[in-house]
Amino acid sequence: MRKGYNIPIWSTFIVLLIVFDQLTKFMIVKSLEVGESVKVISNVIYITSHRNQGAAWGILQGKMWLFYIVTVVVLVILFMFFKNEGYGQPVMQLGLSLLIAGSIGNFIDRLFRGEVVDFIDTYIFGYNFPIFNVADAALTIGVIVLIIVILFEGKEEKA
Repeated sequence: MRKGYNIPIWSTFIVLLIVFDQLTKFMIVKSLEVGESVKVISNVIYITSHRNQGAAWGILQGKMWLFYIVTVVVLVILFMFFKNEGYGQPVMQLGLSLLIAGSIGNFIDRLFRGEVVDFIDTYIFGYNFPIFNVADAALTIGVIVLIIVILFEGKEEKA
């Protein structure tokens, strides 16, 4: 039998992820100038101070009002989905918690800085992937988790 919800665990997870996201961004802002880069693993990963006033890959630059509205709407939908669809599904709750934490992490940046602090700079098979942050990673992993849940939903019931 699956438990319904474990709100204290998921709430703590979300808060810790937001704190970690904001702490790493604070450290970047205080220790590196915009554009400054520190090599972690040559030709693989760097810590590069970058700012983004748009969404993923820099789209919709400077449209902060749109991001405020969209983020609030998305958060309401995520919480409703958590409540209505997440019951008894801890993996779905994990994916939704990652999306909630990532959304809030970048929302805090937009609200208080007017831009999002990015700093994880990777080269994947020679491709310079767009610079991202902990909140972006949480959002990406959350989407992947939800895709897996959706793809395999009901498979165990049919077996």
